[in-house]
Amino acid sequence: MDMESEIKDLREDLKKIMIDVALIKNAFLDEGELTDWAKKELKRAREESEENYIDLDDLRKEIENDLQD
Repeated sequence: MDMESEIKDLREDLKKIMIDVALIKNAFLDEGELTDWAKKELKRAREESEENYIDLDDLRKEIENDLQD
């Protein structure tokens, strides 16, 4: 795949991500405030052990590897 095609694919992926983010914002926010469901999920996530977290650098490497495949 040439560089131009890769850039085009990345732009398409970014557009999809932007749409997903907008959908997520609509699902989690109600007039600028978190919905009750989002508050509950946030509380649950905060109670999760940090041992289950993924290091940001490791996540970046994983994404880069996926993009190269």
